[in-house]
Amino acid sequence: MSPTLLLAVLLALSSLTYRLGSKRAFHVAKKPDSPVLHSRPGYHGMLVALWCLLPALAIFVIWHIFSDDLLSAYAVQSFSAAHGELSQARMELLLNDLRNLIHGSYFSREIDPALQEAADRYLAMRQTANTALAVVVLTTATLAAAWASWRISPALRARNQVERVVKICLTLCSTIAVFTTLGIVLSIIFESIRFFQQVSFFDFLFGLKWSPQMAIRADQAGSSGSFGAVPVLAGTFLISAIAMAIAVPFGLFSAIYLSEYAGPVFRKIVKPMLEILAGVPTVVYGFFAALVIAPSIRNLGMGLGLPVASESALAAGLVMGVMIIPFVSSLSDDIINAVPQSLRDGSLALGATRSETIKNVVIPAALPGIVGSILLAVSRAIGETMIVVMAAGLAANLTLNPLQAVTTVTVQIVTLLVGDQEFDSPKTLAAFALGMLLFVVTLALNVIALYVVRKYREEYE
Repeated sequence: MSPTLLLAVLLALSSLTYRLGSKRAFHVAKKPDSPVLHSRPGYHGMLVALWCLLPALAIFVIWHIFSDDLLSAYAVQSFSAAHGELSQARMELLLNDLRNLIHGSYFSREIDPALQEAADRYLAMRQTANTALAVVVLTTATLAAAWASWRISPALRARNQVERVVKICLTLCSTIAVFTTLGIVLSIIFESIRFFQQVSFFDFLFGLKWSPQMAIRADQAGSSGSFGAVPVLAGTFLISAIAMAIAVPFGLFSAIYLSEYAGPVFRKIVKPMLEILAGVPTVVYGFFAALVIAPSIRNLGMGLGLPVASESALAAGLVMGVMIIPFVSSLSDDIINAVPQSLRDGSLALGATRSETIKNVVIPAALPGIVGSILLAVSRAIGETMIVVMAAGLAANLTLNPLQAVTTVTVQIVTLLVGDQEFDSPKTLAAFALGMLLFVVTLALNVIALYVVRKYREEYE
């Protein structure tokens, strides 16, 4: 039985045991002179379903974590017997070839017969193991469900046990999220430290030239690069500022109109159409920017006598701003609609016009949520890559002229991690340093937004 089919059967079995557990709880409650059930029958059914699912699922997960190593070690025994004692490096290479052969990605014309025998042995053992796993998992699920169903009684605190399991699951999920974030941050920090051991921190943070091309050989030209991050950071802020200059006014004004002025029919039609922009792939925006917006800006600039690059920050920023409008509009609209109607009624009762009510009452009351939507839009703009690659280029120019080609932090991270450069070279490690810089900038924006939210939330709550 395949693992996917086994999971499907296990889920179906747990659903069945839920219904059986609920029916048994009803049957116990209907017995003559039976005390009242502590928990509802649904909780008893859920408890039986959890006992059916969780132990069997634990066995399934544990086996799939260690099965590949166990089966590979068993399969390699035949190869070791044919070729004698193998070194650690040779053993790792053999395991890699074995996995490639098993998954059909081994492209060598001649396959070692011993390696083929090991692959056949692996497949046979995996089939046997999957069958045994199915038997063990389904037997465990059935016995655990039967035991949990036998324990059903009026005094059983099924609700407390179910809620305890749910609480543990929620705690595990939150813990995984925290440790995942911590692992990402620590990995960036460690690699950034390796980079700063080779490149000065102050040269990176305050350098005005970005040219991370490193030579592969000592006698090759360009054996030392320049790692000043100021041009890359300036390009990121320039494109993000242009995008926000488009997204914030249009998004906020459209949200105000939809929530305060538009009728229900118009709102029902326009708001979904506006949110469709958020579902358009960024590569489509990139094509539009490269094929329509950038040539139009260049032709307009040439008509006015202005020097305009074929790839410019203005083209990328304009298209990125259009892409971000739904983030600001949709979230701001929801926040504005959440403002209590009593605040509007009180302002209108005092003689204020609708526009004055929006400006002096609704917008200040909704400001924390609006700041949050703008922060989300800023993070989206800073993290965008495809539009910048296609419309703004890769040149790290230190300029505030939106008609010139610039680049961003995310584009450079992608560029640095592509190629045949050694992983421990300054060029590759610079990507982690840029990632750490971007993380710090985003964290600073979060802190500022949190300060604004807390300040105005205390005033209006």
